[in-house]
Amino acid sequence: MSLKIAAESFPEAKAGEVVVREYEEERDKATVEELERRCEVGPGGKPSLVTDLLGDPICRIRHFPSHVMLVAEHGEEREIVGVIRGCIKTVTNGRKASNNCPRYEKLAYILGLRVSSAHRRLGVATKLVHHLEEWCRKNGAVYAYMATDCANQPSINLFTVKCNYLKFRTPTLLVHPVYRHRRRMSSAVAVILLPQVLAEPLYRRVFATSEFFPKDIDQVLRNKLNLGTFMAMPKKFLPKWDPRTGILPPSFALLSIWNTKEVFKLQVKGLSRLSYACCVASRFLDASMPWLGIPSIPNVFGLFGVYFLYGLHMEGQGASQLMRSLCAFAHNMARDDDGCEAMVAEVGQMDPVREAIPHWKALSRDQDLWCMKKITPAKQGIEEGCGPSDNWVKSQPSSSVIFVDPRDF
Repeated sequence: MSLKIAAESFPEAKAGEVVVREYEEERDKATVEELERRCEVGPGGKPSLVTDLLGDPICRIRHFPSHVMLVAEHGEEREIVGVIRGCIKTVTNGRKASNNCPRYEKLAYILGLRVSSAHRRLGVATKLVHHLEEWCRKNGAVYAYMATDCANQPSINLFTVKCNYLKFRTPTLLVHPVYRHRRRMSSAVAVILLPQVLAEPLYRRVFATSEFFPKDIDQVLRNKLNLGTFMAMPKKFLPKWDPRTGILPPSFALLSIWNTKEVFKLQVKGLSRLSYACCVASRFLDASMPWLGIPSIPNVFGLFGVYFLYGLHMEGQGASQLMRSLCAFAHNMARDDDGCEAMVAEVGQMDPVREAIPHWKALSRDQDLWCMKKITPAKQGIEEGCGPSDNWVKSQPSSSVIFVDPRDF
């Protein structure tokens, strides 16, 4: 449900006052893009990663059916000095109801908070968060959460100290560059593309007790940004496996690929000339002698895209090797896709699949931080198969598995 509010319905802002309203594309787009461009500039002399939203400020929330972007205006001139985005989805909380069905919660995701450097410490960010929480409550959300880097202390203080969020989960972010050479795959492994009609029930089955699994996984899999769901298994099992039976192979690995480069692109700025020269040299050697398999640093100095790997799961003997083969397959897809320079996955710290995902430690983060807050009392039985819920925020993880929705990335 949209809370479209006409600009005329807001009172005139007084000197020093902050007014929050909904983003209006025709009126606000240019100003918001300039604000975010200024906020992306990193510390002087240090490398920074900047994001290009490709002319669509709401691109990161557009693929959720319920979403909003708010802007904060300051003073009599009503200058836009801050923005925030939010969306609502229904996800599993990792537990089962009395009828053995997964328990679902209506959850808001808060992201894209930016405040002009000249207007910080004026309560702009706090006001944006509170207004967004109110929008989420009116649209039925019971919980709200945000994700940040563990080193981002200002963001952590804002949400945990001023807005009463609790530190909730700490997933691991794994990043692997895309080389110029193709990754080798075992000749004993078969990789097959699963049609959505098979992928959806399989995901609902294997992630039934995970946290954050979206109830609308069918919409995720049907999205044009989803490049497919792939399964790896030993070739010797392939002739005997009939997917129509619902019986899984004795050993398999599973993942899906989300093409984020159609939504936003990234760029690294501020690297030294020496670092730049080393990166160029590594790519030159890799392209010139691909048979050596030299790990190379991709071209991250211009705009580049990434593939997000999600729904990673493995079972059976030798499953880790199957997952590595599946990641190599995804790498080769990315290599053949112009402008895709990295693959990213985010999984629970204790998820067994973590150790099987190839990544560069220097580019990855051992701990992301997710903070959560209960923003409204839960309504009992509002979701099919759900009974009364405990307070999810204060619960211990019931599973080591966290399903990271690619729309969140």
